[in-house]
Amino acid sequence: MSYLTLSITLIFVLIPLILSRTLKLGLEKDTIIATVRSIVQLLAIGYVLQFIFDSENLLYIFLMVTLMLVTATLNARKKGSSIKGITWKVGATLLFVEVLTQSILLRFHITPPTAQFIISISGMVIGNSMVLAILFLNRFTSEVESRQDETELILSLGGTPKQAIHTQLMQSIKASMIPTIESQKTVGLVQLPGMMSGQIIGGADPIQAVQFQLLILFLLLTTAAVTSVMLGFLSYPTLFNQRMQLLKQHHQ
Repeated sequence: MSYLTLSITLIFVLIPLILSRTLKLGLEKDTIIATVRSIVQLLAIGYVLQFIFDSENLLYIFLMVTLMLVTATLNARKKGSSIKGITWKVGATLLFVEVLTQSILLRFHITPPTAQFIISISGMVIGNSMVLAILFLNRFTSEVESRQDETELILSLGGTPKQAIHTQLMQSIKASMIPTIESQKTVGLVQLPGMMSGQIIGGADPIQAVQFQLLILFLLLTTAAVTSVMLGFLSYPTLFNQRMQLLKQHHQ
């Protein structure tokens, strides 16, 4: 695709701008900002990745993955601002998921240890883990806040913090995992995943593209489960003080 062809695709930006202006939605400025940022960021990262792929330097790969982890952590922590130490909890969770998935991929020679594979797959894993962390934290803080009376009642009857928060924790873990599971039920029938479609458009063998897509789908299942469970069990103890009393929650 040439830059001229790419510029023609701005028609797809013009349509929502016209609709927003016509219906007085007030989204024109945000749409333009989002478009400009996406162009600048993606072109910039494209050149950076080209440099890293050509160099195959482990330091550059490490720095790129670290940048992904830090950015994802800072973005996801906003939804759990009421939880003490949420930044390191999110960071530790994302790091663990990244190390776990890459260790399995490289140990069993599922993917080669090249920058092209490590960075591309890390981006999908970390990005998905970030979204799952946001979904979990948003639901968990809401559940805890709305059911404070129930939690305090269980504590007053001699229940432990783990027993008092169990229902909220399990519901939040389940709710954050459901979108990933449900989307995989209809993959190939209702939707063709982006990576698979991109490979096919690029001329790859459809069967080979399907195999790589299945790899990503299985990775995302692990990402969804581990992110929600680990972040949940790291987060709930800090909702209570040393006397096993629930701290007041203020969901944002």
